[in-house]
Amino acid sequence: MLTILRRAFSSHPYRAALAICWLILIFSVPNSFQIIFDYAGFLFVGIVGAIFANSTGAGGGVVFVPFFNQIDMHNSAIIATSFAIQCCGMTAGALTWHRHRRSIGIDSKANTSKVLDDGAQWLYVNKGLLITIPFSILGILIAQFGLSEYTQQMQTSLHIAFGVFSILLAIAIYGSIPLLKRKKLTKHLLPIDVLLLSVIAFFGGIITAWLSVGVGELVAVYLILRGFNVTSAIALAVILSAFTVWSAIFHHLFVTQAIYWYVLLFAGAGAIVGGIIAKRVVLYFSVVKLKLFFATWVLIMGITSLIT
Repeated sequence: MLTILRRAFSSHPYRAALAICWLILIFSVPNSFQIIFDYAGFLFVGIVGAIFANSTGAGGGVVFVPFFNQIDMHNSAIIATSFAIQCCGMTAGALTWHRHRRSIGIDSKANTSKVLDDGAQWLYVNKGLLITIPFSILGILIAQFGLSEYTQQMQTSLHIAFGVFSILLAIAIYGSIPLLKRKKLTKHLLPIDVLLLSVIAFFGGIITAWLSVGVGELVAVYLILRGFNVTSAIALAVILSAFTVWSAIFHHLFVTQAIYWYVLLFAGAGAIVGGIIAKRVVLYFSVVKLKLFFATWVLIMGITSLIT
């Protein structure tokens, strides 16, 4: 872990500058040492949540929501703070995955005939993002403003809704694992994929507004079930989630105003670190093992949410 962190920060000096700015911010706050003592543990929570999120395509809410629920944080604060942390972690992860795409020959000016075979498995990603991002944001905004009363009702029973969604998601992930061994991969989106991804992204956006998780997980599972390259499916889900959480955060900044800022200060920093190193985790470990571990974690969290 330390070696990964050293490489990640030494190769990009601006990351070190960002860390220095964070330290300056910490020590500019009154009673900074007491705040560090009280909240430093959230740094680790942010790292773990972002690694899960950016190495599986799922949002960090699968870690943040049950953890914050266990420490008796108010439901509105759980959702708002989870979104804010994900703005940090998913953005770092999205930028990292974007650089990875460019490193294998995919960019906006790429000539398809010259793209490497590995890169060809990523050709659908831009189109997939153009389809899913608008519908996901539309779903988020409708849930937050058009269905605001229903969204509030859903969040009053957050642990139940989160538990049910997590168990269903875990079952879907387990079901997708045997498909990871397919040798022939799908490389192009068909018209039916465009339609289904639009629907999934829209309703995934609504679910994300309720639970701070949803759209990334659903889109990633669909793409894997359809036979697309697992790594590119994860990358697409991470980038989609980054756009989605940023579209949602303004509601929590100006309407709910429920973000727990001290938690964000530490967990958000940890999420940036986790987002940076998550790609290396995906490329280092077996995809099957990652999926098994993640599905088991989600299942346990779902069951725990329902019984507590």
